[in-house]
Amino acid sequence: MSSKERLIEKINNKTAVIGVVGLGYVGLPLAVEKAKAGYKVIGFDVQSKKVEMVNAGHNYIGDVVDDELSKLVNEGKLTATTDFSFVKDVDTVSICVPTPLDNYKQPDISYVVNSTKSVAQYLHKDMLVVLESTTYPGTTEEVCKPILEESGLKCGEDFFLAFSPERVDPGNKQFKTKNTPKVVGGVTPDCTEIAAALYRNVLEGEIMTVSSPKVAEMEKILENTFRNINIALVNEMAILCKRMGIDVWEVIEAAKTKPYGFMAFYPGPGLGGHCIPLDPFYLTWKAREYDYHTKLIEIAGEINDYMPQFVVENAMQLLNTQKKALNGSKVLLLGVAYKKDIDDYRESPVLKIIEQLEKQGAVVLVNDPYVKTFKYKGRQINTVNLEDEIDDADIVIVTTDHSCYDYEDIVKRAKLFYDTRNASKDVVNNRNKINKL
Repeated sequence: MSSKERLIEKINNKTAVIGVVGLGYVGLPLAVEKAKAGYKVIGFDVQSKKVEMVNAGHNYIGDVVDDELSKLVNEGKLTATTDFSFVKDVDTVSICVPTPLDNYKQPDISYVVNSTKSVAQYLHKDMLVVLESTTYPGTTEEVCKPILEESGLKCGEDFFLAFSPERVDPGNKQFKTKNTPKVVGGVTPDCTEIAAALYRNVLEGEIMTVSSPKVAEMEKILENTFRNINIALVNEMAILCKRMGIDVWEVIEAAKTKPYGFMAFYPGPGLGGHCIPLDPFYLTWKAREYDYHTKLIEIAGEINDYMPQFVVENAMQLLNTQKKALNGSKVLLLGVAYKKDIDDYRESPVLKIIEQLEKQGAVVLVNDPYVKTFKYKGRQINTVNLEDEIDDADIVIVTTDHSCYDYEDIVKRAKLFYDTRNASKDVVNNRNKINKL
């Protein structure tokens, strides 16, 4: 029996032991789904607090159900560790680590490189390695494969390597890890077949195989670049509509009535999260290797990066109508999370808004029912109680449109109300007090 046949047999009869490197927003839900599918799963993370919480059955990710996690841990299906030697005991390992940008908006794949090096120390025959971290096309074959082959084992014969991009949308009620379609591209056809077999045994969504890791890597970047550019377009429309005295939200609702050729995107105070603001710049960096300048992507980035400043400029103008300066005014921001109804504030545009407001001398307070405390420029900030601050604030700005806010009451009580998310669209009374993006 070949290595491929032995591994597929283990995967199909659920005797394969599964490893997951990185227990964050991608890794933990994936580990849970694999354990629910009947596999024994070992998760790894460098943060001992996360490992301790998992082993205690305590969840820290919004898309993971507490009872499910606790049940899997108690049944011995899911454990976590900070010891990388666990790799020697697994048959497959998925790498789900961060891929941030540096200060110059260039890819930082150090987490991927270091994780791959650690896997390589314990790599053994009949093993599958899958990279899930979003990265530039070529990473799997040009970076990960050579590192793993330093072990003396050959990819496609002794071990198998594939790329399968994560598709996690925190807070999405309809599509979770379990039912979201998955794309898989292996270094060799055997690599693709084995990785696809694993995901078909775990997930309900369609498993689409592509010809190479590069195709899968580019596919993921296309997804988020598509969103980045369309959001930039509608943000630019919002800026222009503001100057022309047109309600951009009404324009979008009207455009949505066309049953073909239009997909609605919405403006806002800027982009947040780990994917859309970052991933397109992985492609712009890689494109330089091929003597190509991705002009549209970079222009879109400039527009989206401007939105926090646009919010501050509008707030300043609104305060001017009340004969108040931004300097010294008390500004209450509603929401620090990058999107509604979640506790994730990674890359949140609200952090840039806070920075620019403080530079102008404003007294900035933040309320977020999902984020009780957050880190900003090296300091810990506690979010305030809405009831204690709303009446005293010089301006209230909706920066995250959490569903739990009583916008009718907030509009009524606020001295000035500025809505960057159209969260107050259903407010009936005091509509004359609503100022929109």
